[in-house]
Amino acid sequence: MYETAAALRQKLASGTLIVGAHSFLTDSAITELFGYHGFAFVWIDGEHCAFTLPVILQHIQAAASGGTASLVRIAWNDPALAKPVLEMGPDGIIFPYIRTAEEARRAMAACFYPPKGVRGFGPRRANQYGFIENRQYLDQVDDSFLRILQIEHRDAVENLEEILQVPGIDVVVVGPNDLSASYGCLGNVRAPAMQPVYDHIAEICKKNGMPFGVSLGCADRDFVREWIQRGISLLGCGDDITFMSMGSTQTLEFIREIQTKEDEGGPANGQ
Repeated sequence: MYETAAALRQKLASGTLIVGAHSFLTDSAITELFGYHGFAFVWIDGEHCAFTLPVILQHIQAAASGGTASLVRIAWNDPALAKPVLEMGPDGIIFPYIRTAEEARRAMAACFYPPKGVRGFGPRRANQYGFIENRQYLDQVDDSFLRILQIEHRDAVENLEEILQVPGIDVVVVGPNDLSASYGCLGNVRAPAMQPVYDHIAEICKKNGMPFGVSLGCADRDFVREWIQRGISLLGCGDDITFMSMGSTQTLEFIREIQTKEDEGGPANGQ
């Protein structure tokens, strides 16, 4: 069950862009579908969505079935929230709204067993329900999942150099919505004032050799292109709600176009 996380690590090391999608709805079949359609990971959003622990587990299992990596965002930087998710054996865990190096250290401590951290020992699915012997599990556990921090506040930008020095971090991911809100630009992630902020984050991450990424919708292609040009390694782009909304809108617009042409007496096929 560690091959997917290992593959992501190899891609991060090589600078290959890793593209994934977000699952916001509770039906785990969506996560499985994303895997079949070629997304390298699925961002399972336990922060803003109606996900109970059993639902998160179902999404992790569905990701494995679909051949994609499972990255679970927990609701807050709290070891009590991280612990049960880690026992499910995801390919990565995402800590939201990290603002200081101390908060980053707290997140990392939740991921490591003593003496490196404070994670309690009780793997369930993480050691394949006991199929993996404890010594073997402990020898490989630190590399079995990605530890991801989100940069979502101007405090994090100001403290980024110090945050990136915390041992154990694999990737940092920008959350443009909350980040722009902290600069007074809520609802306008592409505000002119935000461009130098994004560029600064990219510069600091590159300087420190830290892979970085961004979590975006898929509608604004220019915004996606800007982030790729900044040199991101990980891109969460689009989600189940947006994809269904876009597909629904496009289908209805197409049908209404046909109906309009028929009402006007023109050929339905547009020829």
